[in-house]
Amino acid sequence: MLIKPRQHLLEIWQAMTRHSFDDGDWSWGTRSGLSSVEDAERLLCLMFPATEIASLRLDDPDITQDDVAKALKAAGDPTEIPRNLVTILTEFMARHGGDDCPSFAGGHYYAAEDPGRELTREQREIDVVDSYSMSLTLCLATLGFLKVYRGKTQRASTLAQIDRLSEAASTRLTAAMVGLLRSFTVNVVDIDSSQGRALARLLGQGLSERQVLQRFQERFKALRAVIGESMTLGLDADVIDELRNENRLFECGWAWSLVKGAPPVELEEATARAVGTQAEGVAHPVPYLYFTVVALDGIPELISDRTLVLGLLDSEQQKLANALRLRWEITQQYWSAVARFGDGTWPLEDIPWRTTLEQLESEYFSLSVASILVHDLVRRRATDDDLTRTVAVMERLAERGRITSGMTREDPAMTLHDPGISLPLLGSETLGPPMRWTMADFSAQLLKRTIQLCALSRNIASQDRLLRLAENVLGHLWQRRVGDGAGTGLWDDVHAVYPESPARMGPTSWSVTERVTECMVAAHGLYTERPIHSPELRSLTAALLSEAAHLFGKEQMEQPAPLVKSSQGEALKAIEVDLRRARFLLDAQPGTAHALVLGVLARLDSLARARENTGYTGV
Repeated sequence: MLIKPRQHLLEIWQAMTRHSFDDGDWSWGTRSGLSSVEDAERLLCLMFPATEIASLRLDDPDITQDDVAKALKAAGDPTEIPRNLVTILTEFMARHGGDDCPSFAGGHYYAAEDPGRELTREQREIDVVDSYSMSLTLCLATLGFLKVYRGKTQRASTLAQIDRLSEAASTRLTAAMVGLLRSFTVNVVDIDSSQGRALARLLGQGLSERQVLQRFQERFKALRAVIGESMTLGLDADVIDELRNENRLFECGWAWSLVKGAPPVELEEATARAVGTQAEGVAHPVPYLYFTVVALDGIPELISDRTLVLGLLDSEQQKLANALRLRWEITQQYWSAVARFGDGTWPLEDIPWRTTLEQLESEYFSLSVASILVHDLVRRRATDDDLTRTVAVMERLAERGRITSGMTREDPAMTLHDPGISLPLLGSETLGPPMRWTMADFSAQLLKRTIQLCALSRNIASQDRLLRLAENVLGHLWQRRVGDGAGTGLWDDVHAVYPESPARMGPTSWSVTERVTECMVAAHGLYTERPIHSPELRSLTAALLSEAAHLFGKEQMEQPAPLVKSSQGEALKAIEVDLRRARFLLDAQPGTAHALVLGVLARLDSLARARENTGYTGV
């Protein structure tokens, strides 16, 4: 299936607004307010493309394009759409405002490990890293949207509402940043502990524990020092002390919620009052691959060009953003090094990945590690070897996930898609029954990372493999759209692709829908990049240009002066224009330049043959 970002996004918008608007009024659905994550995902399906892609902007009614207005017809006309968005976003901020501080509750996304037990209200109200990360993206999108829309309306009531929403979005943004800082953790373990031995086996590739420890000390000495010296904000001091012992192994990343014992982040008095009480954490101080990936996806929005150009962060938020950026960089470096540890086969290439926590193994965890590796490869510009090996991992994950291969009877790969992979949330048992978190977005995550790698690749063969893989995964996902009833055109109907799975019974999956939306925004970014430069094609095109320029000069000499304003003269002018265009595109688009030169050569040959047929041989 060809990837057409704009067309696909407009189809998603049309289906989403048809589902979410009832006679012009926004409907949160039957589970409204029960999960800040789900509500943020739904809004990001609109706000994220509208702020990342200039041609889909909704903040200026005067430039809203016709096909965009048509897709969003259920949300109003171009003048009503931004006003309605302000109202909807204000409702979201109030719905998840909390009594004393913004709420980032997981709500109904949490489930009890024992299906026969009910979670307590206190458990459902626990903050979750997914919500922190989503809130970074949503609040920055909201603030940027309001900054432009403020200058496009003169209604006093709307301007007052914009002011209130800006303040609420900024407060929620600060609270989310604080939450991410206090959810970051470093898990230091002895090599003879169960987690230490699991990490040693993962990295060992046949080495003894002593050899693994020695190599680990050498590889992570610099990172250990940086964490110990520069990352005290939000981290327990005891962890920093333990980290200084080089005879111990460690992992870093994000827990599922606020870490138990994480100290409050110091804020200026006015900011502290607005953000409210910094709650005690409950999560065990161990990083989860899934929540680490989620955090890494959100943090780049804080340091994007758009955020800096629009000045969306105040001085206090800038300080928090710098602290998060350091954690973002360190975490990518750590897991990228772990994924590629050693001199032979990468640990990542040994699929499925086994976590050190609870000894869980799944292709989903391999994809999570690959996702962090992709982040790091994008950040530091990958080598051809790293990229080629990562492409092979993606292709194997697609095959093992039965996206590019057939599903067998009672295939265990089915659980990747339905019901998904579950994670035990350690620490949740202190407030009630042990909780779990389920991820059913394997296909969408695979598509996103494949597209990101495709944009990164400057190797023609690798990019072609990635593009074909992305098209296959998108085709798989597109078939999983709901065919009829509530949520038509949205996700997720796994049964449509895998008849062996249970028939769809649940409500619309905003999680998968939002992930697909992210993929299309990433695909738009892919197509805004320059095509891959081919030295061989450029060299051939330069040679053709030289020949074409010579023959063109000769043809000008052959044509008699009276023909300058004739049809032949016009043809020569058109040839000259194409030659100039080909020279201009030679470095950036040698393929296009090649096609233009071939056309020039063909037309020059036609003129030469015509002259020969008439017997004219020159002046």
